[in-house]
Amino acid sequence: MSSTLNRTPLYDTHIACGARMVDFGGWEMPVNYGSQVEEHHQVRRHAGMFDVSHMLNVDLRGARVREFLRVLIANDVDKLKVSGKALYTCMLNEAGGVIDDLIVYFIDEQHFRVVVNAGCADSDVAWMNTVNTQRGFGLNITPRRDLAMIAVQGPIARATVWQVWPHIKAASEPLVPFSAHLSGDIMVARTGYTGEDGFEIALPAADAPAFWNALKAAGVAPAGLGARDTLRLEAGMNLYGNDMDTKTSPLDAGLAWTVDLKTPRDFIGRAAMEARGKSHNFFGLKLLDRGVLRSHMRVETPHGDGEVTSGTHSPTLGFSIAMACLPLGVAIGDKVEVDIRGKLVAAEVVKMPFVRNGTALVS
Repeated sequence: MSSTLNRTPLYDTHIACGARMVDFGGWEMPVNYGSQVEEHHQVRRHAGMFDVSHMLNVDLRGARVREFLRVLIANDVDKLKVSGKALYTCMLNEAGGVIDDLIVYFIDEQHFRVVVNAGCADSDVAWMNTVNTQRGFGLNITPRRDLAMIAVQGPIARATVWQVWPHIKAASEPLVPFSAHLSGDIMVARTGYTGEDGFEIALPAADAPAFWNALKAAGVAPAGLGARDTLRLEAGMNLYGNDMDTKTSPLDAGLAWTVDLKTPRDFIGRAAMEARGKSHNFFGLKLLDRGVLRSHMRVETPHGDGEVTSGTHSPTLGFSIAMACLPLGVAIGDKVEVDIRGKLVAAEVVKMPFVRNGTALVS
């Protein structure tokens, strides 16, 4: 594998755990440590952990930081009134396309933190700096590559974290979903990308291997990118680059709920997005026959063709599922056909998510 790839502070730890490493957005990351399906089940049934240090924490500081975020993001930052509260949002370009999807954390009125995707990190920070400079907000924008990040997910994830790190229990036990506690260089957030409960924990890079190994000794299963993808897809969570990109309106990617159109706030991309309007539905698909749904497969409907954006075999459900961009006339419950290697295979349009908190929502 190319030596030019970035490596997280846990690289040597992954190798010691027997990981199979792959190039993911310019980072050398574990795709699995053995059985991808077993890693998936561990997260659904017990607890698994992911190295998400390739994602980037960015600290935004300054007197006008809230004003900056009112302009920068599509969701309403004024929903964040309590320290530690988090908000999922898209950051749009002037044409209304998605530059990235990210999480914003409110620390105090002069300090917010955003966590951005690995493949977009450099361009995201460059965009933030451009907006900051051109509009004169005067912020200090600091990428935190000194931090590692570990996601611990599953029904017993939080309890196991407290077993390993009892000193954080008092501060993190009261956290509701989509909130965090920051103390020094450790941030514990009750967030995740699996549809299960758990924490995403940012910590000093040097401390990450010992924390990872302690979690492993306590029974938390290391899990790679493969399980992360099947888990997030079952949970109906978009993947940047698959389900949306700079040419995609959030209205067409099932993300209208993250866009604030109730207030008159003039955020970047709003005018273009509203002018474009919604041109597609974004629904789930359940394959009704044998086969596996994959990205870019054509979906034939009575209202025209659509396309699978993400697809997989669901380990939890036992059949293939997908997210798909479909014509506006298509509705939940409709039967469609997917072109799988030249053969049209029947599928049903379903509501997402497919699985949440270990419970199947589609059968």
